[in-house]
Amino acid sequence: MMDVRDTAGQALAALAARKLRTTLTLLGLIIGVSSLILVMTIVQGANTYVKDKIANLGTNVVEVAKVPLVTVNFEEFMKALRNKDLTRAEWRAVQEACTACRQVAAVARTSGRVRSGETSMTDVEIRGESPEMASINTLDLVGGRYFTFSEDERAATVCVLGDTVAQELFPGRDPLGQRLRIGGEEFQVIGLAEPIGSVLGQEQDNFVLIPLTTWQKIFGTHQSLTLKVQTPTEADLPRAQEQVRTILRRLRQRSYVQADDFFFATADTYLEVWRDISQVFFLVFVLISSIASLVGGIVIMNIMLVSVTERRKEIGLRRSVGARQGDILRQFLLEALTICLVGGVIGVGLGFTVAVVLRAVTPFPADVRPWVALLGFGLSSAIALLFGLYPAVRAAAVDPVVALRAE
Repeated sequence: MMDVRDTAGQALAALAARKLRTTLTLLGLIIGVSSLILVMTIVQGANTYVKDKIANLGTNVVEVAKVPLVTVNFEEFMKALRNKDLTRAEWRAVQEACTACRQVAAVARTSGRVRSGETSMTDVEIRGESPEMASINTLDLVGGRYFTFSEDERAATVCVLGDTVAQELFPGRDPLGQRLRIGGEEFQVIGLAEPIGSVLGQEQDNFVLIPLTTWQKIFGTHQSLTLKVQTPTEADLPRAQEQVRTILRRLRQRSYVQADDFFFATADTYLEVWRDISQVFFLVFVLISSIASLVGGIVIMNIMLVSVTERRKEIGLRRSVGARQGDILRQFLLEALTICLVGGVIGVGLGFTVAVVLRAVTPFPADVRPWVALLGFGLSSAIALLFGLYPAVRAAAVDPVVALRAE
């Protein structure tokens, strides 16, 4: 019986002797394995990324809004635009009546121009937040403080800056205590937010936070609020959500046959939508990599069949000196496995390299994990066994007498 190491060595020698054939044989397999590795690393990285940055509400916070905050249904979104605005009175009613709620905050958003001296920025997100957001928000401050209830009540012109705004308006200076203008009003900077970075290429630090009362004084009360409801624990979230639904439906006089004219969103809502999107993305690319792997497997099978024909004399000689059919079968299977593992190593290395480069130079996240590499080697081994078995069986079935006579 031929030693496994000798068989693998022969396979490697055959690969080195026929470089062009080897390259063409392995090309499809390399593309299939590398694309699978690339997709898995990006999807795994994106899942972690979304959990850390997009779905950062906290497990005990639910948002209530006029329109769905996250949806893939465009028709549903357009229909929701006709819903009533969430008002300050409704926010106060929820605060007073929701016994399962620990904090209920309100947020309003717009975009506009912010200026300091001769420097100005456009399309800055200007958020009005009630003071309760200080304990609900996951945003951390690297300097200064958040505004107080007293400042909100008297519509004080104070603000907290995102990192991008702070860097562009006050380069080389400490922004705390500086002044800027928003909507014709002069504001004093009292806080600096910790840099967030970008989420899937979207800048997250281009914002200014001001008290909600101040925001409504400048921009009006005609825009719908978004309510942020925090509960003591995650277990209290369903009860709080049901209480908020009951309060709002009563205020809006919705009958039992009428659907809600507002929408809830939790961290799980964001993650669920992301999972739906990522699953489609994953399935499409897995299909592509599977097709490439299938093509690679067929090419390997054809090359192995050609190899069986070319090596009939070798097979006949081995059988004539005592090699059994099982030995020949094992030899050709090991050769196919060696070829596929070489392709798997190259494919795994190429996939990881491209993933790391993408992570370094683009917004796409990538999470390189050892089990993904094992998956790539498993795919290579499966292709070797699936497409190498038939040529190996053909080789084992060669009649040594006929093979030697033909030579």
